[in-house]
Amino acid sequence: MIEQYVLGLREIDRTQGAVVGGKGANLGELSRIEGIHVPVGFCVTTHAYRRIMAEARSIDDRLDQLSHLDPDDRKAIRTLSAEIRRTIEGITIPDDLATAITRALVQLGRQAAYAIRSSATAEDLPTASFAGQQDTYLNVVGPAAILEHVSRCWASLFTERAVTYRQRHGIDHRNVHMAVVVQQMVFPQAAGLLFTADPVTSNRRVASVEAGFGLGEALVSGLVNPDVFKVRDGEVISKAVAAKQRAVHALPTGGTQEVAIDPERQELPALTDAQVVRLEQLGRRIEAHFDHPQDIEWCLVDDDFQIVQSRPITTLFPVPAPGDQENHVYVSVGHQQMMTDAMKPLGLSLWQLTTPAPMHEAGGRLFVDVAKALASPASRANILEALERSDPLIGDALRTILERDDFVQSLPDAGPGVPAGGAPAPIETDPAIVAELIGRSQASIAVMTPTIRTRSGSSLFDFILADLQELKRILFDPRSHQVIMAGMEATWWLNDQLQAWLGEKNAADTLTQSVPHNVTSEMGLALLDVADVIRPYPEVVTFLQHVEDEGFLDELPRLGGGREARDAIRAWLDNYGMRCVAEIDITRPRWSERPTTLVPMILSNIRNFEPGARKRLFEQGRQEAWRTERELLARLRALPDGERKAGEAKQMIDRLRTFIGYREYPKYHMVSRYFVYKRALLGEAERLVQAALLQDREDIFYLTFHELHDVVRTNHVDHELIRRRKDTFRSYQALTPPRVLTSDGEVISGEYRRGDVPTGALIGLPVSAGTVEGRARVIRDIAQADLEPGDILVTAHTDPSWTPLFVASSGLVTEVGGLMTHGAVIAREYGLPAVVGVVDATRLISDGQRIRVHGTDGYVEILP
Repeated sequence: MIEQYVLGLREIDRTQGAVVGGKGANLGELSRIEGIHVPVGFCVTTHAYRRIMAEARSIDDRLDQLSHLDPDDRKAIRTLSAEIRRTIEGITIPDDLATAITRALVQLGRQAAYAIRSSATAEDLPTASFAGQQDTYLNVVGPAAILEHVSRCWASLFTERAVTYRQRHGIDHRNVHMAVVVQQMVFPQAAGLLFTADPVTSNRRVASVEAGFGLGEALVSGLVNPDVFKVRDGEVISKAVAAKQRAVHALPTGGTQEVAIDPERQELPALTDAQVVRLEQLGRRIEAHFDHPQDIEWCLVDDDFQIVQSRPITTLFPVPAPGDQENHVYVSVGHQQMMTDAMKPLGLSLWQLTTPAPMHEAGGRLFVDVAKALASPASRANILEALERSDPLIGDALRTILERDDFVQSLPDAGPGVPAGGAPAPIETDPAIVAELIGRSQASIAVMTPTIRTRSGSSLFDFILADLQELKRILFDPRSHQVIMAGMEATWWLNDQLQAWLGEKNAADTLTQSVPHNVTSEMGLALLDVADVIRPYPEVVTFLQHVEDEGFLDELPRLGGGREARDAIRAWLDNYGMRCVAEIDITRPRWSERPTTLVPMILSNIRNFEPGARKRLFEQGRQEAWRTERELLARLRALPDGERKAGEAKQMIDRLRTFIGYREYPKYHMVSRYFVYKRALLGEAERLVQAALLQDREDIFYLTFHELHDVVRTNHVDHELIRRRKDTFRSYQALTPPRVLTSDGEVISGEYRRGDVPTGALIGLPVSAGTVEGRARVIRDIAQADLEPGDILVTAHTDPSWTPLFVASSGLVTEVGGLMTHGAVIAREYGLPAVVGVVDATRLISDGQRIRVHGTDGYVEILP
């Protein structure tokens, strides 16, 4: 039927993407907006594409081959996708389909020229734009040429770039279909792009207009630099007019050509300010209709704007929505926790139930609104000091906001300031305090664990909610807070005073080596003992080199020494198996659930260390700290008033070594409790699977804690919600979260304002003293880590799960971190020179490059 193959644009709305593709659906929807002018046309639907694909039976085998190719195997993708395109273009369009298309042309009045535009079903979506992945043909003249270019659009679904894009986004080639938009060609004086949110800063209140003479193809192809206008609140706030030497114009006979612009016109603006403001107003109308910032293609024809495309801007980081009109300043929680990955809904909701401060979710991450703390001069100094110590880039970004009087003046007054975290009461330097706190935590979890096993259904959820109060009581115990602050303040005091008295930078770094009660550093060293057990058994070592299945521990006893190896790994997992990468997200697989993650680290320890390394390394660190302490105290005594200074320093050193190790314990306890919750919730999910209410037990990860409780209580599952949440999560994974975000959506990037580093060096925050030179190992996945002696670990961020890699590293560089984040604490205890907060370190440093890490001064040099 003709209706099956062709639909007029005015017959289409945004719900018909499966039939007309993303571009077609958006153009149809645009045609329905009052005051928005769209060139007339129609859409050749995906039914036509499916019919053509059915004619090409040989394509099925090629699609199978394509699906199994590595996205980085460009040569193979190029060859195979070209074969598929040739096959599609070689298929003769059936007569009835050709008749449907030509009849639609007649109904448009046999216009002389048309634009033929690809419209894939996975295109112009809120989660993936696919911009530029398929083909568009301009100024196509005559029915025969139009049919030919429709075939080319179908084939363009398999351009190399489109195939690679789909594979990288995990989209099955068979699940994407192609429609084709046929529109009356317009011949503009100017054309370009309108972004209803600033693509540079992400500010939703600032629109950006790019404009050039002639067809927009000149801008899209990069032939010319555009004029760029910024518009805010109906006013052009900035304008940069480019020298536009070339333009693309339509030919009378069809097709396009580049033409030179007259010299006297080259530096004239393509639009007047009034036209720019009018265009921005149209853009705001379109944005409001789609309820999302838009990337809009426009043409100016006789002072009338024609909209030829609108798609969602998919690269913007979402803005938390508190539901009011006040200005807000959001600080990333992930940058404080050294975990900036997107979290699934169950993980987000449980974390929010655990923390006392209100947190706002955006892009699968959590943020804290510090606007009220910044508003009052009394609290402002405290929040700035606390956040600058944690992450100087956050601190600088906040100062940038404070310098903008228009934003700060509208913040509500917070009233009298309260010191950040409250001033801790004095505490005795007594190791028994730490032992008491740890013992109390262990006793609590020992009582909770067997009790939760007796609960199911709604009773389980009620139990977890009640137990979360116990968890919070332990996490936020004032005495625990005093111990942590005592260790941190001793660090700050020693660094400040010893630099002032002796000129010694970051003196506390060496003094923290091999401190007691650091459960995270103990974890890394304990894995050396596991390597000692396995090393004497070559058969086990060989077996581990080829392990892929998570059940490998059960296979070990059949090997010589396998029983000993299994018992050693299981004993380690009993103590630390609740940990994993990004462990604050309860949905992430724990080491006990995925023990293969440990295998590369165990093999690295077997290869790189001699037996007894654990005790030897710990003692070396302890001796180094003791020698440094003795030397510093001797130098202090030689100063005027030296006995007093040495006495104060000794008191702070004892306080540092007594308390700083405990800094790691509360999170360890929280993660331990989370794992108990997780196993109980997965048991409930298994019952839902057996009752055919869920397809997979891990589907519960895409529900919040309270939503999951409702499912258990009602036996009703919203499968469409889970499907949408999975799609949304995938899109969030591709986003880079900002450190600081305003309620306008503006991403504020802080800077290191330093001039004391060599030219070309990468600046960061010094967190562990010393200088080391070696081979950079850029590692994004801990399971793929393969370190050799002398290697320097370079990664985006580390949490406690990365600690076993620190043992084998000679230095550390991360993109995220602060003086007191976990990676910094452990680097100091292990004596590794470390620089954190190095922006784009994993991109600017190549794997295998030689680098020099200046952990005392806070920069990294890339060596020839």
